Amino acid sequence: MFPRLPLLPALLATLAVFTSGPLRAELLLRDPTSDLVGALATARADIEDTLTDIARRTGLGYEDMLRANPGVDPWLPGTETDIVLPTRYVLPAGGRDGLVVNIAEYRLYFFTRLGEREAVATFPVSIGRMDWETPIGAHRILSKQARPTWFPPDSIRAEHAAEGDILPRSIPPGPDNPLGDYALRLSQAGYLIHGTNKPVGIGMQVTHGCIRMYPEDIEWLFPQVPVGATIKIVNEPLKFGWIGDELYFEAHPPLEGDPAANGDGSTDMIALLVRATSTRAATVDWDVMEEVYRARLGIPVRVGTAKALANELPAASPVAIERSQADKYPLR
Repeated sequence: MFPRLPLLPALLATLAVFTSGPLRAELLLRDPTSDLVGALATARADIEDTLTDIARRTGLGYEDMLRANPGVDPWLPGTETDIVLPTRYVLPAGGRDGLVVNIAEYRLYFFTRLGEREAVATFPVSIGRMDWETPIGAHRILSKQARPTWFPPDSIRAEHAAEGDILPRSIPPGPDNPLGDYALRLSQAGYLIHGTNKPVGIGMQVTHGCIRMYPEDIEWLFPQVPVGATIKIVNEPLKFGWIGDELYFEAHPPLEGDPAANGDGSTDMIALLVRATSTRAATVDWDVMEEVYRARLGIPVRVGTAKALANELPAASPVAIERSQADKYPLR
């Protein structure tokens, strides 16, 4: 049913119908019956390009590009090298309204409408490093400010002072302000969604807990999001989703400092598969699913198809059947 090819070459072979030049799309129309949006694409590197250059032109971040292009030098990808653009996404689980940030994929989703159609805008973000975690949970936008002044917390001033960099009590708007030109303040005290004066770092685990965006992305988002809007911050490195009768699986590495990084993650993967097929049974290719899990390219891959409950399933529940199949194909 599924090709037995190395994962990345197999994916590249499917890109002919999707390939286009670099294109930054702010809004993607969304079918409310589908869990996926976007389409994979490729871009050809020029002699002066780095992966971060291509990432910024195409609405992607550093980790996005690194994962999807294993073996490519991020600083010297090479002239005429075809670069995979991982611009297809399984939407995070849960409610699809307001803002959703999945820190595991360094990505923000803004669910909105385009006329009568449902739509989603999605942007790469930087998140809190291991010792300054971005806060998981439900929050709301408390206030908005254009051209914000930054008042560095004492903890950050002490960190900089230890490295010989003395920060002032406040940094006014301008090119030296790390908040950039726009800031959305969260109801969780001390945390913002903001721009940056160092866009090369977008898509990395480098902030003091805030959510950092490209200047052009926060400029677009700022007027769209009202005060009081909800924001859910989640950590979902493994995502299953349906489009039509096809089941897709998208896998990302666990974040540095994530306790889940200490295990092999197979239990989480099987639990999520069971949930995805609890009301809609599927024929799953376990070998492909395991390869997607191990490669963790951050690209959705078809791993199953729906099967008719009435004709093909015995009396046992879909969950029980999936568990028995999982036992036959343990991850090693």
